[in-house]
Amino acid sequence: MELEGRTGVDPVRAWLAAAAAAVVALAGGSIVFRELVYERFLWKYFWGPVYADANNAVCAARNGGVEPLYSQAACQEAAAAGRIVAEPGYTLVSEVGYAVTLIFMLAGVLFLLRGLGIGRERGLFFALIPFMFFGGALRVVEDANDSVPEGVEQAIAYPLNSLIISPVIYFTVFGITLATLLAAVWLARSGHAERYEYPLFAAGTVYLLATVGYLAYFVTTSLASAVRGAGSYPMVTVVVVVLSLLIAGVIHAALERFAPTVTAGTGLIGFVVLFGHALDGVANVLAADWAAVFGLPFSYSPKHPVNEFIISLAQGVLPPSVIETIGTAWPFLLVKIVAATLVVYIFDEQIFEESPRYAILLLIAILAVGLGPGTRDMLRATFGI
Repeated sequence: MELEGRTGVDPVRAWLAAAAAAVVALAGGSIVFRELVYERFLWKYFWGPVYADANNAVCAARNGGVEPLYSQAACQEAAAAGRIVAEPGYTLVSEVGYAVTLIFMLAGVLFLLRGLGIGRERGLFFALIPFMFFGGALRVVEDANDSVPEGVEQAIAYPLNSLIISPVIYFTVFGITLATLLAAVWLARSGHAERYEYPLFAAGTVYLLATVGYLAYFVTTSLASAVRGAGSYPMVTVVVVVLSLLIAGVIHAALERFAPTVTAGTGLIGFVVLFGHALDGVANVLAADWAAVFGLPFSYSPKHPVNEFIISLAQGVLPPSVIETIGTAWPFLLVKIVAATLVVYIFDEQIFEESPRYAILLLIAILAVGLGPGTRDMLRATFGI
């Protein structure tokens, strides 16, 4: 490997050492500087939001013990009293932390793929597409679980539900995907499958269908009669998918016609990347600004700081007449399309020739951060939760 050739250091051992050092630093810091490292950093920005979300609370407050709070007034009182307060969702601090973790984990996955001798072929990218839909659908299971009215027992209670709350769900889906990948490789190498991509794709599809099936059953039997708006709005999924395919298809066709060098490296992968991020943007636009058109009794608010910032900026910049006509979420769709197009442009033929495994792995991650959240927003609106 290149790093080992230049420095004499085994990159796998270096990665493991870095992972161990990070764990020791965080664990040691949490013991020695408990309030600073654990309570005001790890708990406030990472575990506290998960705990609050898992308990369907407005926030969680910490001052010695941890208490879920169920009103905004109680959260404000806790903050005024000097307690450490964490709210469900992401912050800029947590998103930076997750981004760093993602990059580090990608390096680990790269070493794993090298060790298995797979990942240079593009089939891995396409085989993992169902898992990205599955991850988004699995997160909606927790959204549905959170929608259970007060006084009614949740189908998945704490602490088990924390496994399907962001960001823990990413590790859950990663673990399921990794286990399935290893099983698929074993099936192929033991002669039970022609290629490992086939059982991998099939398993991901089964996970996805089972999750969506459970959602449909749970919503129609448990939520529809108890939660306002919960039900089935299949046209949301149809419109989101069709519009996303059209947007991706038109852009990809235009690039191949007028700028063929842009798509020369990625080929069909480029179309899928465009589709995944278009789906994220379209789902946001329809859920935020056009919910009433589909009969939804409410609209959805952005879940991520970047999305929220773009919508807030649009509200402050766009004329009221434009906002009333087409809403404020559409700039997010434009940003997603431009970003996806730049990705397709960056991944040229040279990158695939020099580092095919690394290029495919990065494209998998890039697709996942669009297709996963987009699937969640789409299915939330589809089931009215």
